[in-house]
Amino acid sequence: MERQTWERVDEYFTGQLLGPDPVLDAAQEANALAGLPAIDVSPAQGKLLHLLARTVGARRILEIGTLGGYSTIWLARALPADGELVTCEINPAHAEVARENVARAGLGGVVDVRVGPAIDTLPTLDGPFDLVFIDADKQSNAEYFRHALRLSRPGTMIVVDNVVRGGRVADTYNSDPDVRGTREVAEVIAQEPRVDATVVQTVGSKGYDGFLLALVRQDA
Repeated sequence: MERQTWERVDEYFTGQLLGPDPVLDAAQEANALAGLPAIDVSPAQGKLLHLLARTVGARRILEIGTLGGYSTIWLARALPADGELVTCEINPAHAEVARENVARAGLGGVVDVRVGPAIDTLPTLDGPFDLVFIDADKQSNAEYFRHALRLSRPGTMIVVDNVVRGGRVADTYNSDPDVRGTREVAEVIAQEPRVDATVVQTVGSKGYDGFLLALVRQDA
């Protein structure tokens, strides 16, 4: 019953505050036809990322984990015409779907899809980025965060997705690699004086999870 309620509330607010979006619908359809896993952010979460990017006045965005480009489109829409979004995707087939979705959205000029393991790509990038969205393999979250911080500036927002893990993150003895990776990034951030951070737990069409938000301090 809880999951059904979460989904109904998501549908209500999506209808009220977001409205129809043929471009994003087409991206989801293309992802499904290509056999990509249905692990994109929800429309409401995508709009949240979009609003965060606008709030920090993002001109350059880094995304770690592209999949089919659904969240990429949400983020890129927040950029000015001369903005840039660099997104890292390990799977060449997924990257190709993302490129097609981004081009259909009219954002090919601002989105740069880098193919290969993000751990290899990130050291080659130059900052600063104004917003970083981390949504790739959870075991590497701590390393992704370290790179994100290196590529940041005072005022950069770093967002880490899927940190609640259905509540399992609070289980100290859970041996799931994704849970352990999430706990590791939380521990790293807890000891990092250059950021202020919190976690927002979420429920909705994607179930029970949450975002970690870390803001790079102005005195960093």
